[in-house]
Amino acid sequence: STAAPLTTLTKPSRGEFHLTPEATQAFKNLCLQFTSAPVLIHPDPAKPFVVEVDASDVGVGAVLSQRGPDEKLHPCSFFSRKFNSTQQRYGVGDRELLAIKWALEEWRHWLQGGGDPFTVWTDHENLTVIRQTKQLNPRQARWALFCEHFNFHLSYRPGSKNTKADALSRQQQKDATISEPVPVLPPHIILAPIRQDPPPSDTPTGRLFVPNALRREVLHPEDHQLHLPSVLVEDAEERRTGVRPSLSHLCQLQKHQRALHRGVAAPLVSKRPWTHISRNFITGLPDSQGKNTILTIVDRFSKAVHLVVLTGLPSAKSTAELILEHVVRLHGFPKDIVSDRGPQFTAKFWRLVGTTSSLSSGYHPQTNGQTERANQQLERFLQCFAGEHQRSWASYLMWAELSNNLHTSLTTGLSPFEVCYGYQPPIFEHQEPEVEVPSTQQLVRRCRRLWNHACAAIQKTNRRYIIQHRRQHPPGRLFHVGDRVYLSTRNINLKTDSKKLTSRFIGPYKITHRLNPVTFRLQLPASLRIHPIFHQSQLKPVFSSPLSPQIPAPPPPWIIDGGPAYTVRRVLDSRRRGRGIQYLVDWEGYGPEERSWIPGRFILDPALIRDYRRRVSSSPGPSGAGPGGGVLSRGTGNDLHRYINRKQV
Repeated sequence: STAAPLTTLTKPSRGEFHLTPEATQAFKNLCLQFTSAPVLIHPDPAKPFVVEVDASDVGVGAVLSQRGPDEKLHPCSFFSRKFNSTQQRYGVGDRELLAIKWALEEWRHWLQGGGDPFTVWTDHENLTVIRQTKQLNPRQARWALFCEHFNFHLSYRPGSKNTKADALSRQQQKDATISEPVPVLPPHIILAPIRQDPPPSDTPTGRLFVPNALRREVLHPEDHQLHLPSVLVEDAEERRTGVRPSLSHLCQLQKHQRALHRGVAAPLVSKRPWTHISRNFITGLPDSQGKNTILTIVDRFSKAVHLVVLTGLPSAKSTAELILEHVVRLHGFPKDIVSDRGPQFTAKFWRLVGTTSSLSSGYHPQTNGQTERANQQLERFLQCFAGEHQRSWASYLMWAELSNNLHTSLTTGLSPFEVCYGYQPPIFEHQEPEVEVPSTQQLVRRCRRLWNHACAAIQKTNRRYIIQHRRQHPPGRLFHVGDRVYLSTRNINLKTDSKKLTSRFIGPYKITHRLNPVTFRLQLPASLRIHPIFHQSQLKPVFSSPLSPQIPAPPPPWIIDGGPAYTVRRVLDSRRRGRGIQYLVDWEGYGPEERSWIPGRFILDPALIRDYRRRVSSSPGPSGAGPGGGVLSRGTGNDLHRYINRKQV
């Protein structure tokens, strides 16, 4: 309401009286309203009244009206009242009902006892059935009992038409002021390029000509501009200036890739059973017969599986022994083993026996998707058979392996047993067909025919998968060695306070090696401590043009005592290591991927640690730091040189 700032000053809890600018303006508005009478008519008891009410978060407003000689509603009286702190916490229905009660109290001498019923308009439709509601809370019951003294009809009116009462219930808003336009570039910077590069004679009418020397400044005048949704902003900017802006470095770091994961499908193929296998682990199972982990081994050609129960994750040596026992003993040495990146793989041992290791690229589990799918089927099998006796799953594992190897694979059209051995073994004795024992030549020909059939079926399935993948995923840009790309931070812990506010990409980084058409090795800083091989879906190309702002180069190191040193921008965290304290620092001119832990003796400015101690009181030891800046981080002698080499440009 208009008087709300004045009534707020009268509260005892406010202490000393201070006349605020809002209260002064409210007083002036009240004086203006008192001295300028609106178009009111005198109430006529012989005519029906119309009461318009509305409630807001601040207070209520109401208008008492009657129809004049022109059959139009004219106001007879206005009413508004502010809610107290308790009433402001009422629900919407209670506030609207309180507005009706207050309006009836205000004009009781006009509305009560009349012969003809009057009309009450409200924009809360649920109140129209308040009199038929059987269950009311005590507050609503008291108000409804008071309203029974009046003869009126409650009618719903949409808020868009209930404007008079709505305006009385709202707090007055300040008028929007239009500030003077501030030029983006000073005039002297604009005039010189225009004199040197005047607009051509055929410039379209109504379009602005931007000289080449000014285009980068116009498109990227400040760091915070044009960093909104890129497509909409760039389209609007192109319509305004006639030039399509290029993405800046900050835009490319922050913005999502709205398209689906890019990249071409590259299925792994093999020519005969058990030459190419993949493995993975299922963990987190309840203890069953002293076991809680499953090693899944899948043959890429026949789709046969071997399941091994374990007690926890094995070491690299134990994993090699398990593969020797369950694969090599039965099928010979494989040529290739696909697995996730974990410590359970001894690459040196397998290279000695002629087996290559194909580790999945970073944060791309689809590389080992065949084993992931086998694990899903196994978990579903155990859920069905173990049921409520979840600690008995180990006794069903043998049947799960047999079931998988007996069932026909959708890829090959044959069961894994048929592909590996040339026949389908019977489950029960009465199912065994009475056939003569095949000779050696017949068995070889049968196996060769089944293998050829399996090869053709796998190739057909791979072609169908590639076509389906192309429909759902754009091919993306082809990367080459030497290209610079941004790396997605979706699965990288950058030691930031908020994952939502962290840059979507980091970089750019140089591609140093192309392992296959979709997998690349990047030149990453040592502080990231992640494997440098990534799938194409984790990368984004660097877009640059003469109109794009230059990517800021990191500052060169200081040379102190013959070794490089770098400037610490702020200290983020601390931890104990041995007898000392290490600090997580943010380096001046470097991104969050370069943050690293350093000993406290390398931080020369004690103000950083004091600020950190004030900001994080629970930090161990003599910690501290807030946003300081311009502080040189260095050690002494060879210790500094050895440590700081990790941060060289």
